[in-house]
Amino acid sequence: MKAALILSALFGCVQMSSAENVLADSLMHDIVVTGTRVAAPERLIVPTVSILSSDQQNRMERTDILPTLSELVPNAFVTQRGVMGYGVSGGAAGGISLRGLDTGTGRALVLVDGHPQYQGIFGHAIADAYQTMLAERVEVVRGPASLLYGSNAMGGVVNIITRQDPAQGVHSGLSLGIGSYNSVQADFHSRVRVGRFFSDVALNYQGSDNHRPSMGFYQYGGFAKVGYDLTSHWRAWGSFNFTHFAASNPGTEASPLLDARQWINRGAAELVVENHYGSTSGALHVYHNFGRHKINDGHAAAAAARDFYFRSLDALSGVSLHQGIALWAGNWLTLGFDYQNIHGECWNSSIATGERLNRPMEQNMHYPLDKDLTELAGYVDFRQDLTPWLTFEAGVRYDHHSEAGGEWVPQGGLVFRPVREGQLKLSVGKGFRVPNLKEMYLYGIANPDLQPERLWNYEMAWKHRLADGRLTYGVNFFYLKADNLIGTAMVSSLGRAANYNTGRREHYGAELEATFRADRHWTLSTNHSYLHMDSPLLAAPEYKGYLGAAYRLCRLELNAGVQYVSGLCTNVTTESKESFCLVNASVAYHLFPQVKFWLRGENLLAQRYEINEGFPMPKATFMGGIRVNF
Repeated sequence: MKAALILSALFGCVQMSSAENVLADSLMHDIVVTGTRVAAPERLIVPTVSILSSDQQNRMERTDILPTLSELVPNAFVTQRGVMGYGVSGGAAGGISLRGLDTGTGRALVLVDGHPQYQGIFGHAIADAYQTMLAERVEVVRGPASLLYGSNAMGGVVNIITRQDPAQGVHSGLSLGIGSYNSVQADFHSRVRVGRFFSDVALNYQGSDNHRPSMGFYQYGGFAKVGYDLTSHWRAWGSFNFTHFAASNPGTEASPLLDARQWINRGAAELVVENHYGSTSGALHVYHNFGRHKINDGHAAAAAARDFYFRSLDALSGVSLHQGIALWAGNWLTLGFDYQNIHGECWNSSIATGERLNRPMEQNMHYPLDKDLTELAGYVDFRQDLTPWLTFEAGVRYDHHSEAGGEWVPQGGLVFRPVREGQLKLSVGKGFRVPNLKEMYLYGIANPDLQPERLWNYEMAWKHRLADGRLTYGVNFFYLKADNLIGTAMVSSLGRAANYNTGRREHYGAELEATFRADRHWTLSTNHSYLHMDSPLLAAPEYKGYLGAAYRLCRLELNAGVQYVSGLCTNVTTESKESFCLVNASVAYHLFPQVKFWLRGENLLAQRYEINEGFPMPKATFMGGIRVNF
């Protein structure tokens, strides 16, 4: 107590939130958009949604969103291989698993402001494109969300929501950091609000030699958003983001590679018109995502160097329209329409001359790809308060794919509110994923007759807020059954091994999460998840637990977290499994209200572990820097 008084006298305290403000923040935290397309209190809707605020993302001064997501969201896990950079192609990391269903094949969907983000040919997310500079908050739907978002939302969605309402005036900030293995990170942002006009611009750079030879990584990118409030009910805005990164793949320790490099450009543009009234709200989104990739998959030391690059272009263009309306008291009806065109083109080019090579992608495999797919869908979602303590929700989507045909997607459930600030949710829903261009048309195992993968999810969830909003906890139990999963098998009609709808999966599990704001200084959080699988899957630990604490006194901030992972399969064939415990922490000191010095340490116990087999993770690493707001 004396120490606290002395610190207060020496440094002066930074004003903390009162109990009333904590409660207000907690109630705002309850408003979600991902599970319903239109902003709604989480306590009224059926889907289970985890929310990562900007404060949670920025506490550790990380530039990437995904490590924090892996810590704070139950049954979410992200593969890693180094200090910085996930990469693509062979040896890549950055696969996001939700309840054992991964983005490596597109079974979990990443969104930015509700529109899909994935590589058009291979169908997976590009993890190095998602930085904290984009996000005001991140909402994660655990469980199928195909009703609203279609294919690839089979196992859930990660929705990165960009900043919506900057305060009047100009607000800017700059952060610089340096650390282990010549790692550097820098970001700049400037938010402007003048009357009805608003804008948000952010730039970032990061790079590292990483902890193994031939594993260098660098990345730079930017984000811009400009908008105008047309009236008190109508708003129009547009955004553009671009990321370039270059990554090296050293290969596994047992089979090292030479010259394995990737140069990747990813970008996205969007135009949006929104309306917000008391009894009706909706939006029109028009978007275009694009990518350009150049990859050398490298060679063993004793093998000849490759004389070609793998090159690809992909694009995802779409229109999304939805409108919600309250037909009568306690009712909300959402109608939506989605259209997407997916383009993919790939070829080999000469390293020496840059010219396209008129030969198969690889020996005895299909010729270069140039193909378009289209999806057209409509959906309806109906929510009705039957009593003050009971809400019913049901919806259906019809989705038509140019190659895979049509798919009906129903979803429904009940929300009981037996006590104040407590909700019991019972739900059942279907998810699906159409095959991607690679599975249907690229390489020797391609099969154009593939059908969609399908999944049914059954869930019971309880969430409760106590102590004037200072304590929130939730418990979930789920069972999912998937069939028609795409694997590789001998196909008699084709006379060869090919991709085929053969697989089945059954998963069940439990999830617990809790947050406690003890007082003005302490916040504690924890989450735990258990996942039972009928057979092991990569990037899907059987157990994952996290305990974190945030402490602020005067000008000092302390953050620490302990994560324990067990039963993580790193090789399906041998069923090799890893278990490890990670301790991460950060400390920050506010020299002035606008100037903060910070230091971050990760894997402070110097654990030896692997997430991608053959790619040992670094031991303890450190990074420190300064953040200035003006």
